[in-house]
Amino acid sequence: MSESVKLSVIYYSATGTGTEIAREIAETAEKEGAEVRLRRAAELAPAEAIASNPAWAANAEATKGIPEATPDDIVWADAVVFGSPTRYGNVASQLKQFIDQLGPQWGQGLLADKVYSGFTSSATLHGGQESTLLALSHTFYHFGGIIVPPGYTDGSKFADGNPYGTSHVDAQGNNPVDETTRTAARVQARRVVRVARALKADSSL
Repeated sequence: MSESVKLSVIYYSATGTGTEIAREIAETAEKEGAEVRLRRAAELAPAEAIASNPAWAANAEATKGIPEATPDDIVWADAVVFGSPTRYGNVASQLKQFIDQLGPQWGQGLLADKVYSGFTSSATLHGGQESTLLALSHTFYHFGGIIVPPGYTDGSKFADGNPYGTSHVDAQGNNPVDETTRTAARVQARRVVRVARALKADSSL
């Protein structure tokens, strides 16, 4: 009998690109039989900054029903997919703050031996997507996690071209999340669930 996988999708999104990718990953994982928690990192920006950008304000309103991430969402999970827009080639401060609060769980070894993967977006082509995903991987190394990238494991990956994780160029909101990105998210979600299920079924781990 196949093992039930617990997956947390934990992300930060300002204007909604990351939200759409996170939902695609979560929905695909559920179709693969996983129990999923979709969680957003707490917003740190002041209300006036959010209100100054209509897309940011709209996404904040649309996602207020998604619970904020807590350390328990990682402890609970067999696999975790983190998502962050690129900020100067790095992880957004909102998600980074959440990660930085995981010291007690890390110290107890509660973050180790789980599957981890990541996704990102940027406003411009070559806008720091790979470096952001690699920065997330540095965290996974410290956790003692098992990094599961999509790689070039599916023919569709040669369309989106990113073996590190799902990524999207939104061109300041002018490029909505398209089928290429959605396909990449589905490939990544299925691979994460499949590997996590195999690891969970191996009692020697």
